[in-house]
Amino acid sequence: MKKQEKIIAMFNEISPSYDKANRILSFGVDISWRQKACKKVLRCFTDNSSLKILDVACGTGDMIEIWQECAKEQNKKIAKIQGIDPSEGMLEVAKSKFKDVDFIQALATELPQKNNEMDILSISYGIRNVVQRKEALDEFARVLKKDGILLVLEFTKRQKGGIIALLRDFYLKHILPLIGGYISKNKEAYKYLPNSIDGFLSKDEFIKELEKAGFDMMFFESFSFGVSSMFVARKV
Repeated sequence: MKKQEKIIAMFNEISPSYDKANRILSFGVDISWRQKACKKVLRCFTDNSSLKILDVACGTGDMIEIWQECAKEQNKKIAKIQGIDPSEGMLEVAKSKFKDVDFIQALATELPQKNNEMDILSISYGIRNVVQRKEALDEFARVLKKDGILLVLEFTKRQKGGIIALLRDFYLKHILPLIGGYISKNKEAYKYLPNSIDGFLSKDEFIKELEKAGFDMMFFESFSFGVSSMFVARKV
């Protein structure tokens, strides 16, 4: 089994307990990270046009719900919102939570959307799980309209040193696998997640990849002492 197929199979296995594990392991703070990011992006659209939003690696639909809530709060209209994920298990959970959202099983490297179709594309804590990242970023640029916005939330490679970094690393390497494994009955999956962060890029490395794919960086913000990073980029 290829690496990408193994990752998808892992998410299929943990999908029934994924939401519960996320809330417990992040102490619910991931919701505030997502809300801040969605509000930041929506404020970039000042006219009254109806927005087309695509959430890639949508999982169980956490980001979809937050897009809808934030758009309502800012009186922004959503013409269409879609969720893409390669995991059948994750999408089954997502479909049970929403009635008015189109969920599609597909890879980030093979999006079914048309060229220049979407106003916003988001991917939250999923880009590091895409093996062919360059191809995925090219796809994101393809489906976004000119001046469309890409939002990436991710756990970037962590800086070493300092008490905060030590506590963070101890939690990710020791506590997270223990609790996540207990909830999901799949300890290996929650060992993979912190390891995948170490194997990902630094902030500057990822920004370079975005620029090569045809994006212009607009905003970057780090949350919770560098645990989570927000990248907002415009398609040029």
